[in-house]
Amino acid sequence: MIPLYKLEKLPRTQKLRKIAKIFTMAENRLCMAVGKKAEIYTSAEFVFFADAAKLLARDTLFPPDAQKVFTEAAEVFEASNSAMSADNVPLFRRALNNIKHILLTETGREQADWDFTGSDGQLDPQKRQISEGMWVYLEDIRSPFNVGAMFRTAESFGVEKIILSPFCADPHHRRSERTAMGCIDIIPWEKKDLFSAPENALPSCPVFALETGGTPLAEFPFPQRGILIVGSEELGVSPRTLATADASLGRVSIPCYGTKASLNASVAFGIAVQAWRKSQV
Repeated sequence: MIPLYKLEKLPRTQKLRKIAKIFTMAENRLCMAVGKKAEIYTSAEFVFFADAAKLLARDTLFPPDAQKVFTEAAEVFEASNSAMSADNVPLFRRALNNIKHILLTETGREQADWDFTGSDGQLDPQKRQISEGMWVYLEDIRSPFNVGAMFRTAESFGVEKIILSPFCADPHHRRSERTAMGCIDIIPWEKKDLFSAPENALPSCPVFALETGGTPLAEFPFPQRGILIVGSEELGVSPRTLATADASLGRVSIPCYGTKASLNASVAFGIAVQAWRKSQV
């Protein structure tokens, strides 16, 4: 860790980026250590965190609200040095996290949602509570961010398997993986054209599409086992695939009340898959 006196001599932007990186690494260590009894930081590191926060508090280019955050964080770091326990871990992490985000914003490097640090560490596939027969078909989802978000949502609600059409963004695209936060590695998936390729037999289970002009979400008869079809952000579900859904369970729609009256594909997917899983409880 860079000595504080050297940190003070760095140009302001370089100094802020260096502190942001140190605090990001410290937060990552804290998340990975959740539930473990080993010491997370040395006494010298606690002192450094407090002194760095005080250094930032003296920077008059920051607004008063930010300076207050730095001062309060320094107090948290000093108090934690003598009594770090499970009870004050949330407060300690919030202090690290607040400083990190202020510095990233100040230096033009704001984090996105898919960069947030999780607290689960390595995901354990054995802990998944799967709803057997709950499948999802993603058709031509072009955005890696949406694909990653849908994997994360599907994993959270116990989807058994995801099938992606050939023109979906690659789940292993770096943006998909960042957004999915490990879920791509623990939920089964494959890429194939489920409904229009002649070599693929149509599934025998019910299928339904998330699309406009269908049965409102609260009234839709969700099946115990089936396939939820979600179409692209720009074009929706293709006519051929939509015809297959209409011949089965049909369409489920999310009522909207705003002027735009539309939702991001991954957001709409989250609403629909949660309602489906809730109907099975």
